[in-house]
Amino acid sequence: MIGRLRGSLAGRIGIALALMAVLTAVLTATAVRWLHSGAALGLALALALCLPALLWLAVRAARPWRHTLAAVSGGIESLRDRDFSVSIAAPVPPELHELVDAYNGLGELLRRERFDLYQRELLLDTVLQTTPVALVLCTDSGRVVFGNIAARQLLHGGRRLEGLEAATLLAQHSAELRAAVAGEGDALFTLGSGTDSEVYRFSQREFLLNARPHRLWLLERLTRELAAQEIAVWKKVIRVIAHELNNSVAPISSLVHSGRHLAAEADSRVLAPQLERIFATIGERTAHLAAFIDGYARFAKLPQPRLAPLRWAPFLGSLAATLGFRIEGPLPAAESRADAVQLEQVIINLIKNARESGSPPDAITLRASAQADGVRLEVLDRGTGLSEQALRDALLPFFSTKASGSGLGLTLCREIIEAHGGRLALANRPGGGAIVAVHLP
Repeated sequence: MIGRLRGSLAGRIGIALALMAVLTAVLTATAVRWLHSGAALGLALALALCLPALLWLAVRAARPWRHTLAAVSGGIESLRDRDFSVSIAAPVPPELHELVDAYNGLGELLRRERFDLYQRELLLDTVLQTTPVALVLCTDSGRVVFGNIAARQLLHGGRRLEGLEAATLLAQHSAELRAAVAGEGDALFTLGSGTDSEVYRFSQREFLLNARPHRLWLLERLTRELAAQEIAVWKKVIRVIAHELNNSVAPISSLVHSGRHLAAEADSRVLAPQLERIFATIGERTAHLAAFIDGYARFAKLPQPRLAPLRWAPFLGSLAATLGFRIEGPLPAAESRADAVQLEQVIINLIKNARESGSPPDAITLRASAQADGVRLEVLDRGTGLSEQALRDALLPFFSTKASGSGLGLTLCREIIEAHGGRLALANRPGGGAIVAVHLP
């Protein structure tokens, strides 16, 4: 109890006053006795001698308070500068314990909140940077203040976008993208051309950030999604067609069997050959119709690829020896994971189309090159090339430029490639002919 009283400011002042009172009384009594002066003069003399000592004691008593308050003041300046690492040791004056505890508690709370905020910002930045949707944030003056990794790769060759003018950035790309940005709502546009064209959806939103208007662009690639939806619709159509045709083929086959049975038992030598020819024709057309239906049914029931390690040199070398095409350039040394049977079907179909395009056999070539994100295959020919309608519709089911074509060859190839996570595209070659490009991840 006495120790606590001595450490407190009130205790220090009380002790100092008590000491000064005793010292004043002693000096007053001494002055009256030895100087033979009056009590008033002795008291005045004693006070004059004790006042400096009283001031010195007061400064000494208040020193812990001054130090603690200076520490709190410095800590508050640190908080204002967003430095939450400063804490204050417990002071000697017990009256300041609550103040110091409150300051230390506030600093600890701000430290935890800053750490939690940093973690949330780190999570948000990770999500924004890894999303496949390209995000670009612009000020009201048209200056880019943020672009994630997808936006950098899509719009600026992987380089930073921050600080660029939006108009300068858009000038490097197609008029479709500029028209989409200039519009008010969402829009679809195409980036690239030929085998590298991609369909994107563009959305933009306006909001206030730091009391200033900003505009956020979102560019999402839809090429694969649109193709998958298109394929799903056509598969449903094919299943319906196959069901209806099968309902007709079955009775035709039964009638053919019955007719042949009757023709075999007919007594007329003239009737029997005619019936045989008729039923032979019916049977032939029925078999052709059944094969036609089976081709479409196989397309609708294409299984998922069974991925396994694939070495390109022996795989393509074996196909080249069988199909008679030429391989250009070095083949990728690294293995890929793919379904060799399905890829073989793709290459067979593409080489067959190249031959039927009127290209000289020795002009049909295949290139395979390793890229940073996968492997690119190209089948090239010097045939008649592709018309504008063929470039637009060649990958749609039922579209064919051949009189007896089913219109499913390229569609089947595209579905196989997209099931592998890749993409297939068509283009005309400079100097004549066509090129079919396949990208596999």
